[in-house]
Amino acid sequence: MDSVTLKNFRCFREEQTARLAPLTLLVGENSTGKTSFLALIRAIWELAYNHRLPDFKEEPYDLGSFDEIVHHHGGRGKQADEFQTGFSAKEKSDSTCRYDFTFGKIGTSPVLVRRYIAQGDTWLDVTLTAAERDVLSVGTTNGDRMISVSARNVAQSRFEDGTFVPPHLLMHLVLAMNEAASEDVESSSAVSIGNSPLLSSDDLSRIWGLAESTFYPQRPYASAPVRSKPRRTYDPARPTPDPEGDYAPMYLADVFSRDKKAWKSLKKGLEDFGKAAGLFDEISIRQFGKSGSEPFQVQVRRFDGRRKGPQRNLIDVGYGVSQVLPVLMELLHPDAPSLFLLQQPEVHLHPSAQAALGSLFCQVASRDRQLIVETHSDHLLDRVRMEVRDGRTPLKPEDVSILYFERGDLDVKIHSIRIDELGNILDAPDGYRQFFLEETSRSLGLL
Repeated sequence: MDSVTLKNFRCFREEQTARLAPLTLLVGENSTGKTSFLALIRAIWELAYNHRLPDFKEEPYDLGSFDEIVHHHGGRGKQADEFQTGFSAKEKSDSTCRYDFTFGKIGTSPVLVRRYIAQGDTWLDVTLTAAERDVLSVGTTNGDRMISVSARNVAQSRFEDGTFVPPHLLMHLVLAMNEAASEDVESSSAVSIGNSPLLSSDDLSRIWGLAESTFYPQRPYASAPVRSKPRRTYDPARPTPDPEGDYAPMYLADVFSRDKKAWKSLKKGLEDFGKAAGLFDEISIRQFGKSGSEPFQVQVRRFDGRRKGPQRNLIDVGYGVSQVLPVLMELLHPDAPSLFLLQQPEVHLHPSAQAALGSLFCQVASRDRQLIVETHSDHLLDRVRMEVRDGRTPLKPEDVSILYFERGDLDVKIHSIRIDELGNILDAPDGYRQFFLEETSRSLGLL
C-alpha cells in the first residue's frame, strides 16, 4: 500500500509545531482549535499529495474566509495579510520531505502564493509575486539558482485562479534556468539570477523528484462529529462516501449482495468490535425480496451464552451502533486510505465501547495507516495507554502522540505529550494534569 506518515505539523497560530504519530489523539476543552487543526491537515495534504488547491469550506469542515482563518490578537495591531503552514513527512521511500505553504488573500478567500519543498540538501521554492511573476528558486549541494518567469507566459499551465504552478511545469522552468545560465543571456520571459555552477544531471534529477512529488489519489477519510440517523428501512443506492456516514448501510448491502468473500471478512471485523464493545455479537442484512433493488434493513443481535437473541433493527438499538458504524467500515475497508481524520468517534458510545474503540485504533494504526483523532473520551485515551503498556498490539510508545490544546488569554498553545512503555504520561503541562484530575475528581464526587 502506498503510504506517507506525517511527522511534524506546523500550525499557522504562533508558529507552533506539533508532533504527529501513527496514532495521534487531540484532547482539550471545546473551541480550542482541534477541528481547525484537522481541517488544515487535510488542506495541505491536498496540496502536497493530490496536487489540488484546497477548499477550506469543504465538509465536514468550514474554516471560513481568510479573515476568519488568520489569528488576530485584537487591539490596534494590523491583521496578518498571509499565513504559513506545513509539515514534514516520512514517505514510502523512507526519506523525509518538508513542505511549507504560504497563503495570501484575494477578495475574502485564501490563495496559495508560495510553495517550498525540501529533501536533504535539495530544495525547490516557487513564489507568486505582486508583479504577476513566478519566482522559482532551487538549491542543491552545488549551489542555488533563481529564475523569474512572467505569470502570463505560463497561464495555460496554471490553475484557474493563477496561484499554483503545477508539478509538470516546474521542471520546464528549471531547465530554462539552466539553459539561460549556460548561455549567460537574459530573455524577456525568463531571467536567471545567481553565480553558482550549472546544475548537474544528478541535481536536475533530485529537483525533478521534488517537483513531481508523490501522488496519492486516495484522499484522507474525514468524519463528521455527528453522523447520520438510522432508518427503519433503506432503499438501495450507490454507496458514495460522505462525512456523516449516510452511505454506510448502502455499502454494507452492496458488499453483502455482490461479494460474499468480502462480506465475510467485513462482517467478522464488525462483529469482533461489536463483541469487544458490548454492542452486538452479530450483524446482518435483511433484504425484502430477491431483487437487489428491493428495500433492506441492517440488523444486529446479542448472544446470551448459547442462546441467540432476536434480530433487532439498527434503529431499535440506540444511536451508538449507527454512529460508530461508518468509522468502523472505513477502518476495516481493504482499500482504506492511509490517513484518517476523525472527529469524536466515541459519540453516543458507553464507556466500555469507547475503550474498545481505543483498542481498535491501536490495532489499525501502523506505518501504513495514520489516525489523527479528536476525542473527549478519557476511556479511549486510557485504553490506548494500556494497550501500549501491555504490548497487545504492534504499537510502540513512540507511535502514539497526545496533543493537548490549552487555551490562554487570547491564544491556544498545543503541547506535544508522549507516553512511556508503562503507559505513563510524559512531558504533560500542569494544565493537562489539572484538566483530567478535575474531571476524575468530579466523577468521584471529590469536588
